[in-house]
Amino acid sequence: MEFSIVEIIQSMLSPALMISACGLLILGSNNKYSMVVARIRALDDEIRKYTFPVKANSLSPEESARLKNLYMQVSKLQKRIWLIRNVVISYFIAVILFIVSCLLIGIMHLFHCPLHNLVFFTFLPGMIAVVSGAFFSIWEAMKGYHIIEIEVTGTLNTKNT
Repeated sequence: MEFSIVEIIQSMLSPALMISACGLLILGSNNKYSMVVARIRALDDEIRKYTFPVKANSLSPEESARLKNLYMQVSKLQKRIWLIRNVVISYFIAVILFIVSCLLIGIMHLFHCPLHNLVFFTFLPGMIAVVSGAFFSIWEAMKGYHIIEIEVTGTLNTKNT
């Protein structure tokens, strides 16, 4: 079966569009990763301020509560950064599989090799990787909300005392 150049380009476009889509998702995830790392560093600096050897034994009840709140947030942020890392890895795996799909489609048409199954079995795992990245992203968003609840609860408890 002979394909026109237009049909070949069309068959290569689906994986190429997925590469672009994953690129945007990776960009957003990397930005989120950077923000969470910056937040962890800021919280760590604040923890150091409260745990400085001279001050550690003389914390007020409010400072002790804040320190406990900070430790809880850092603990939750560590889980969140792990999830974001998994999001980015999933999307990069998808990009690699979509690139391989594009190359296989090109090779299939250029050399008239029957690689349809191989193309399918590289494209499909790429889509599965995108879906897994989306699930990790949803999980991460839920964790992010929980961290904000910890911060707000700590702030409200401080104001009420």
